[in-house]
Parts: sequence; structure tokens; C-alpha cells
Amino acid sequence: MRKRGLLLAVLLLTGVAQAQVPATELTSRFRRSTTRVGQPIDYELSYRHAPAQEVIFPDSTADFAPFEFVGKTYVPTRTRHGRSLDRTVYHLRTFALDSVQRLRLSITVLQGRDTLLLPAPEATVRLLRTAPTPEGPEPPALRQNTALVPVQPEFNWPYWVAGAGLLGLLGLALVVGFGSRLRRRYQRYKLRKNHAYFLAQYARHVERFTLSRSLANMERAITLWKNYLSVLENNIINSLTTKEVVAHFQNDADVSMALQIADKVIYGNQLSEEEAETDLAFVLLRNFAERRYALVAEQPVE
Repeated sequence: MRKRGLLLAVLLLTGVAQAQVPATELTSRFRRSTTRVGQPIDYELSYRHAPAQEVIFPDSTADFAPFEFVGKTYVPTRTRHGRSLDRTVYHLRTFALDSVQRLRLSITVLQGRDTLLLPAPEATVRLLRTAPTPEGPEPPALRQNTALVPVQPEFNWPYWVAGAGLLGLLGLALVVGFGSRLRRRYQRYKLRKNHAYFLAQYARHVERFTLSRSLANMERAITLWKNYLSVLENNIINSLTTKEVVAHFQNDADVSMALQIADKVIYGNQLSEEEAETDLAFVLLRNFAERRYALVAEQPVE
């Protein structure tokens, strides 16, 4: 009898609590009367209550079937004339195919140590169909079409960008790892190429002088020799006089003898009938250029 009395008292208290929360204060509605499959739709839930009353609205874990929860927008509580208004807009979508779809949520009201679950009125929305519905029991016949449709090829930018980046990294690794070695090899190759070009041009001027005995050809050969040594050793002997050139090369005997013979022939117009003397001058200058090239080639390239 005592247990039945306690149970009856609890039921009476619960009934009083429910009576203290009028259902008309809790409203729910869809903001549109129709929706489509997968189209977002807003569901508004609002509740007017006493300012001191604590209310908890449903969150994303609530049961929104047949709808799916997308998000929600909470409106701050507004109190006017002794009544507070709480309102939340839920952003939903549905993939169900029912013509009329219903939703009924509940809010939680805290009253001291008691918790009251207050269901909102049911809200309905009508589903708009975008595909025709077959009238008969059989579905419409499907038409088979296996013909290939031409597709415009597109440039595969991601692969090309990745390939270009990989090549750039490979080139950077080669420059970092082998840059100095490749640079030294290139400079030595350019040195050999310039020396071979000088020897060919020098031999051509000497041959022309031998055939024509023209002083202009001899002067061209001497000028070519000076220009080559200027580039080879990075000096300015091409602008120096014969005496200054001999002094620059520390009075080298071959250079001194060859340039004296050349000056005598060019400036003194003392071209000897004997070819041995002029031939000796050409040979001495060429041999000296060979020796200077060998010295430069043996030096380490920076």
C-alpha cells in the first residue's frame, strides 16, 4: 500500500508539472510547405515560457527521421512583457519518397530536480516529385544505348606539373652534387676549343703570308697571337708594344726574337728573300702559345 501511494504521488506531481507547461506555448513548423529530394529545408521550433524556466532544445543527436540533420541556427532568447521566447531553426533534408513527411521533436524543461520532456506539435511537408511516376503496375521499359559518346580530351595539368617539379628537383640535385665538376669540364672543353680555333686561324694566316709575302697577313698573324694570349691569360698584351710584351713575359728568348723579326719586317719593311727567318718567327710564337696553353690547362679551374 505504501508503494502504491508513492507511485500515485509521483504521477500526480508529474501531471501538475505537465499542466504548468501549456502545449500552446510550444510550436513547430516547416518554413516551406513543399520540398524535393535532397533539397535543404528549414524546420523552426519555438517555445514561450517564464523567464526563470530552463529549457533545452534538441541537438544534432536527436531523431530527425525521415529527415537528415544538416545544421542549425540558434536565435538568442528574447524576453518581452514577462515572457521569454526561445527559437531554433534546424536545417534538414530528406531522401525519403513519401508524399507527405512528418516531423515531431521534443524539448526538455528543467524544473528543479525534475526533467519534463515536452513534445512539439507535429509538422508536415509535402514532397514534390521531379520524375514521372508510372501509372501501371509495371515500370517503364528501359532503352538500351551502348554507343560511345566522344569525349573531348583534356590536358592533364596535375601530372605535367608533378613531372615538371620532379625534373626541377632532379636538375637541382645535379647542380648541387655535380655542378662544380660539370662547370670545370665545360671550362676545359671551352679552353681546348679556343686553342684549336687559334691554331687553325694562325696556320691560315701563316700560309697566306707564305704564298703572298704580304705584310698584312703577317701583321694579322701577330695580332691574332696577342689576342689569343690576352683571352687565355686574361691580360692586355694586345694593347702593349713589343718591348712591353717582352717585359710582360719576363724577357722570354723566343718571344723577344720572334717579335723583333716581325717588327723588322712589318715596320722596317725589311722583308728578306730568305723565308727561314720569318718562318722561325711564326714557329717561335706558335710554340710559345702552346706552352702557355699547357700551363693554363694544368691549373685547377675555379
